[in-house]
Amino acid sequence: MLHDLMTLRGENLTDTPWNCYPRPQMKRDNWLNLNGSWQFAAGKPDFDGKTILVPFCPESKLSGVKQHYPEGTTLWYRRNFVLPEGFNRGRVLLHIGAADQIAEVSLNGNHLYRHEGGYEAFTLDITEYLQPENELTVCCWDDLNNQVFPYGKQVLPEKRGGMWYTPVSGIWQSLWLESVPETYIRKLHIENRGASVTITTEPALNGFVKVSALGDFALENGSVTITPEEPHFWSPEDPYLYDFTVAAGEDRIESYFAIRSLEVKQVSGYPRLCLNGKPYFFHGLLDQGYWPEGLLTPPAPESYVDDILAMKALGFNTLRKHIKVEMEEFYYQCDKLGMIVWQDMVNNSDYNFLRDTALPTVGIQTLDDRNLHKDKASREMFRKCAEALVNQLKNHPSICLWTIFNEAWGQFDSDNVYTWFKQLDDTRFIDTTSGWFRREKSDVDSRHVYFRKVKLKGDGRKPLILSEFGGKTYKAEGHLFNPDKSYGYGGCETLEQLNKAVKKLYLEEIVPSIRNGLCASIYTQVSDVEDEINGLLTYDRKLCKLTRETMVPVAEALKAALEK
Repeated sequence: MLHDLMTLRGENLTDTPWNCYPRPQMKRDNWLNLNGSWQFAAGKPDFDGKTILVPFCPESKLSGVKQHYPEGTTLWYRRNFVLPEGFNRGRVLLHIGAADQIAEVSLNGNHLYRHEGGYEAFTLDITEYLQPENELTVCCWDDLNNQVFPYGKQVLPEKRGGMWYTPVSGIWQSLWLESVPETYIRKLHIENRGASVTITTEPALNGFVKVSALGDFALENGSVTITPEEPHFWSPEDPYLYDFTVAAGEDRIESYFAIRSLEVKQVSGYPRLCLNGKPYFFHGLLDQGYWPEGLLTPPAPESYVDDILAMKALGFNTLRKHIKVEMEEFYYQCDKLGMIVWQDMVNNSDYNFLRDTALPTVGIQTLDDRNLHKDKASREMFRKCAEALVNQLKNHPSICLWTIFNEAWGQFDSDNVYTWFKQLDDTRFIDTTSGWFRREKSDVDSRHVYFRKVKLKGDGRKPLILSEFGGKTYKAEGHLFNPDKSYGYGGCETLEQLNKAVKKLYLEEIVPSIRNGLCASIYTQVSDVEDEINGLLTYDRKLCKLTRETMVPVAEALKAALEK
C-alpha cells in the first residue's frame, strides 16, 4: 500500500499557489497570476463542474484530480479572466512555464499556438484577441512518446517502481499574464566571461543599464559590456549579486548578474576545475526534484529554499539537477543563496537495461555511439529541446556545468553533439557523457561508481569528476512512500549506521582521490523519491537522515585535501 505523504509546505497550501513572480531575472511590475482553480475535463471538453488546481498535474495529490488518464487522452483546461483596469500598457503576453508534452492554446475561441516539448516555457502575444471578458482554453496531450519527446524518469503507472516514477501530464508550471509597451524587450541575455558581463536585449534597443553598485551604463544597439574595476566574485561561500535595471523606451526590467570565472588549470600534476581562478572541489548531490504531493511541481516556492538551505547546512555546495528542469525560482534561489547547479538535459529515446546499465556497471564501458539512437526525428527533438533549455536558463550564474547525456540514455553521436553544444554556450563546463560510453569530446572525465570502492585516478588529460556515487539507503518508518518495496544501494538498519557509513565512504574513498585528480563528487541524492530511499531527506522532507556533526567535518576534509 502506497502511503499518503505530504510536506509541511503542501499541508499549508493556499488557494492561489505559486503566487510569486515566475521569472525573477527579467522582472516587470505589471503581471497577473493565473494559477489556481481551473475547469478541467479529460477526453472531450465537457466541463461539468470538475476542477483542477493549476499548476499541479492531474496525477498529483495537490491538483485535486489525483488521476492518470490513458496515454493520448486530451486534457482540457478552461478559465475566465478580466484584466484589471489600466493593466494593458500596449501588449499583453501569456506565459506558460511548462506543459507536458503537447499543448494548444485558444483565447475566446481563437486558436493561437501549438507547443511541443514538456519542459520549456513559451510565451504568446494575445493582445489582438482580448475582450472585456475572456475565456482561456489550454488542451494537452501526453502519450509518453519517449522515442521523440524528452521524458526523464517518467513511466506509465503500471511500470512505476525502482528508479522509474509516476508520470506527469498537462500543465505543471505557472501560467501568468504580463503587460508591456508596444516596443518591449522580448529577451534579455546576460553573458559572464571572466571579470566582465555583457548585457544584450532582443530586439536591439537603446537605453541605459543602471547597476546599483556601479552606476549607469549606456545601452547602445541593444548591448553593453560591464567590467568592474574591483569585481566582487560570486561563489557558494559569498553569493554576491549585482542588481541592475534596464530601461529602453517605455520598457523597464529589473534583473541581476554575477561575476564568476570557470576554467581548467593544471595544479599538482592534474587538470583541475577552477572557480574564480582557484581549484574548487564541487561537493554535490544528485537532485531529482520530486515532491510527494506535487510530483515535478513543488507545493510552494519556499520548497526550493528549504532543500537548498538544508543541503548547505550539511556542507554541500553543488546540486546536479538530474534530467529535469525546474521553475526559474529554483535557479534564482541557487543564485541568491549560493548553490552551484550542474544542469542535465532531459533524455528522450529508449532505455535498455542491459546496454545502458548492466554491462557498463560490470565494466563494459566502450561503445561507438555514432549510429546509436539514429532516428532523425528523435535526434532533432533532443537538439530542439536542449537548445530551448540552455537559452532559457543560461543567464543564471549558479549554473556552472551542462550534462548532455546520462548513462547512455538517448545518447547519440556525442562528439558532434558536444561541438554543437559549445556553440550554444562556451562559458561553462560540459559533461558530454555522464557515467560511461565516453568518446573524445568532453570538458571532463565523468564516472559513476555504485557497486565497488571508489578508486579513481585522473589520466592527466581532463578533470576527473565522480558525477554519481553512494546511494546508501535507510528505511525511515512513517516517511515511506512504498513500505513494501524499496530501492537503493547498500542498506543501513539505523540512522547511526547510515551516518557512519557515509562518513567512512567520504573519508576513506573520496578524500584520498583528490590527490589523484578528483575535482568533484555527486552523492545520490537530496531526497527519497517514491520507492527510492537513498535520499538525505525523506520524501516528505520531514526527516534529515544525516547530521551536521557527520557531514560538516566531511566538507572540511574535502577542502583541506584540495588545499594540500
